[in-house]
Amino acid sequence: MTTISRRSALLASGTGLAALALAACGAGGAEGPTEEDGVTTIRIGASPAPHAEILTFIKDNLAADAGLALEITEYTDYQIPNQALSDGDLDANYYQTPAFLEEQMSEKGFDFFGFEGVHVEPLGIYSESLASLDELSDGDEVAIANDPTNRGRGLDLLAANGVITLADGVAPTSATTADIAENPKKLKFTELEAAQIPRSLADFAIAVVNGNYALEAGMNPAEEAIVLEEGEGNPNANMMVVRAAEAENEGLVKLDELLHSDEVRTFIEETYTNGAVIPAF
Repeated sequence: MTTISRRSALLASGTGLAALALAACGAGGAEGPTEEDGVTTIRIGASPAPHAEILTFIKDNLAADAGLALEITEYTDYQIPNQALSDGDLDANYYQTPAFLEEQMSEKGFDFFGFEGVHVEPLGIYSESLASLDELSDGDEVAIANDPTNRGRGLDLLAANGVITLADGVAPTSATTADIAENPKKLKFTELEAAQIPRSLADFAIAVVNGNYALEAGMNPAEEAIVLEEGEGNPNANMMVVRAAEAENEGLVKLDELLHSDEVRTFIEETYTNGAVIPAF
């Protein structure tokens, strides 16, 4: 995939129409965003928190002035929004990182375009029984996500904090338990669907939890996480994704600009004061 970048200027209406025409020929015959009476309606899928919350803020406060109307569909499964986008049931989705997008396109053949990252949800290590990673015992069980990207990201976080050592040359976002070179505590790893992990904390000594699922479970990452990913320079920013044929669609470009607006930055900073969501722009 080419370098992911955000379009910095609105495109001429003719270009937007051309993009719509291209879209009609692919992605299951989807026509993309529709326009009526000067308002462009965009169907967008998102994880409930914080993605759909950020989009709802835009819908309620910014969209009308930009000539947009948003139809937001929430998903709790990481696999469905990309398939829905490919099938033409959505015009865009907002829930994934560049590494996850790359993995999905490689595995499933999607032809997508990702705009610039909007926010970071720091991955955290949590426990109901331990206050520090130093308290881990031999043979303790650890829960990590079962999707390739978040599994690798979780293992990298554990390695960065001295719990394990990964083999040399392993890309963090593609690491598996087979890539663990050193495991001093002989920890046992269980892979679960990411959304299930917060509900299963009591079953494990520690668990690696995605920021959005921590939010949905009512957790406070800043206070409850033993360790949180750093936000600065984090390559795992969540972004809006569209079909490649519609990367220059005027309505979608407008929505991406709203996602990177000062108003959205302020909303993120003032809403997620618990460290679970950090602006990436």
